[in-house]
Amino acid sequence: MKKELSEEELFEKIPVPQAVATLAIPTIISQVVTMIYNLADTFFVGQIGNPYMVAAVSLVSPWFNLLTALGNLFGLGGGSLISRMLGSSNHRDVKHVSAFSIWGGGLTTLLFSILTFVFRTPLLNFLGASPDTYDYAQSYLNWVVVLGGAPTMLSLTMGHLLRSEGHAKPASTGMMFGGILNVILDPVLIFGLHLNVAGAAIATACSNLASVIFFVVIYIRLKEKTTVSLLPGYFTFRFIRQIFSVGLASALATTLGNVSNMVIVKLAAGYGDIPVAAYGIVKRIDQVPLNVSMGLCQGFMPLVGYNYASGNYRRMRDVSFFSWKTAVVMSACFVACFAFFAHPILHLFIPEMETSTLGASFLRIACLAVPFTSINFLISYTLQAMGKGAQSAILTFSRQGLLNVPLLVLMNVTIGLYGMIWTQLIVELIMFPVSLGMYRHTWQRLKHR
Repeated sequence: MKKELSEEELFEKIPVPQAVATLAIPTIISQVVTMIYNLADTFFVGQIGNPYMVAAVSLVSPWFNLLTALGNLFGLGGGSLISRMLGSSNHRDVKHVSAFSIWGGGLTTLLFSILTFVFRTPLLNFLGASPDTYDYAQSYLNWVVVLGGAPTMLSLTMGHLLRSEGHAKPASTGMMFGGILNVILDPVLIFGLHLNVAGAAIATACSNLASVIFFVVIYIRLKEKTTVSLLPGYFTFRFIRQIFSVGLASALATTLGNVSNMVIVKLAAGYGDIPVAAYGIVKRIDQVPLNVSMGLCQGFMPLVGYNYASGNYRRMRDVSFFSWKTAVVMSACFVACFAFFAHPILHLFIPEMETSTLGASFLRIACLAVPFTSINFLISYTLQAMGKGAQSAILTFSRQGLLNVPLLVLMNVTIGLYGMIWTQLIVELIMFPVSLGMYRHTWQRLKHR
């Protein structure tokens, strides 16, 4: 049996490619599985052949994805701080950070779910639900956000905290368990019990709850091998500023990304329900390479944070550069695949000709932004891992707030439906040199310390 690497070996001694692979490969696999179960709802609902049901899932998805923002706020923020604490040999306060991330995040998400239920009618109208999609959208929203919100957020947070200590495999196993269960439950509930959209939503909620239970078991089994604690007795507000200074940047990225999705879905709804369904499918497919990059991000963040805190800047930089190059190669492969096989891929998700044809043309345009999006992501997450939350937040706000939403509206007014699909590529091309410049400036300051 292969001997498990010690904290010192993993973070300080083994070659950079091996260290990144050790943490990133399980994380990427879990992201791919998570992505598959996110695609599963759209895929299985699409097999019903009703574009209004697909449109309903697409309408609710940006709001559901705000749970990821909360998971990043508490989980990535807490995880980044834990990695830096370990790098500076401060093991004592890790329990307090983890307890705040879990319990603070859980209570905040519960409040988010309650408010979603109370204001569900104006919310669905805001998201662009039509008379044909409203009932389907409301059913999906109630299950995945109102009832399933807290388990979804907690499973993300628990995974981030485990990964921050170098426990990438158990963290990924917990995420994969929920994802696989969702893929199994979807066809059973949608077709076996004829629950349609509600079946997809129930499968998602139950799978995330099962993932949380699985994580609790993992924490109990790790015992002395982890300094992370689930006990509310360690809860304190003492580290809230340090957690949120990094977590807010990541949460802002997810939130603004979903605001952009809400805007484009709302604008697309002006062209009918078919473009909404087509864009919703394309957005899910386009997330495949971005989820792989996200897995890479979450894998290398503990390495960057640990080596930054311990003062080993050269290794920190080598980790970042190796990860960026890896992301570019993987993204290029996805772009080629999507460009050549766009129509068969869309037809696989919905065998309805008008929606799949429109979606194929959307996908060929949208995928061009992927390599630039991946690098911009990775630079932002590198800065977060170093505790540079302000710099990361500036990049995120510039990209999603200052550029994306105004450009979406402008491109819709001047060019129309296809103009909105080109917007992401334009934004990423503008931000690419800005992101590189921000990282270069940060690195130069480190070298002169």
